[in-house]
Amino acid sequence: MDRPVVVQLDDVSVRRYTTGQVILDGVSLTVRGGEHWALLGANGAGKTSLLRLVGAVSHPTTGTARVLGHQLGRVDVRELRARLGHVSSAQRVPEQETAHTVVLTGASGTIQPLWRTYDDATRERARALLTELECKDFADREYRVCSGGQRARILIARALMPDPSLLLLDEPFNALDLPSREDLVDALTRLAANRPELTTITVTHHLEELPPTTSHAVLLRDGRVLAAGAADDVLTGERLTACFGRPVEVSRQHGRWHARSGRP
Repeated sequence: MDRPVVVQLDDVSVRRYTTGQVILDGVSLTVRGGEHWALLGANGAGKTSLLRLVGAVSHPTTGTARVLGHQLGRVDVRELRARLGHVSSAQRVPEQETAHTVVLTGASGTIQPLWRTYDDATRERARALLTELECKDFADREYRVCSGGQRARILIARALMPDPSLLLLDEPFNALDLPSREDLVDALTRLAANRPELTTITVTHHLEELPPTTSHAVLLRDGRVLAAGAADDVLTGERLTACFGRPVEVSRQHGRWHARSGRP
């Protein structure tokens, strides 16, 4: 049975109004429920702009963009954003508060906690999500003293508070060391297993950061889709070489991808 369409982009272009610069050029993409997409491309390829579009933060200059069945430009984006989960290391959160409190702010969609809006069930949900992300041992630790890997998982728990259908991960592995990276990969793998209806789109620069549950991938170059589809078909040496403009060799072991320069 076909899964529902979560994101539908039809010939979408985005231009910078001040300069006329083309940021995205004729992008078409279909993302269905339960799929896990990787979004890759060189710096300036348009990855962040595409994620902003899917996250209902910006609108296309031309073309049609539908997210969760709603066409951008014909929907209250505030209501739509409430149904999306968004994770970025640049997110503003109350760093002096505990991990549990940071997750609670995901229920209200605010930077600072709104204590009167959190009932017992909401507080328990926050703790359950921290447990699911294997963060329960530092639930009462101040966010500002948590490690980078712990913060990444806390932010995912926060994004899951409103039970979104679509989770957008904007370089969640940024600046993580090897153990923290692997902890996050494991967490995303479990998340895919525990939530079969959840759709994810992850922006990354490194194939090694992709969990084995990655089902699809899209490669961007100069604002255009170079390739999109099943991960095994897209994440090849030939296509990554074309995407990044230098020889790339790709291998896969135990479900994980690895890339290295193809130069001798």
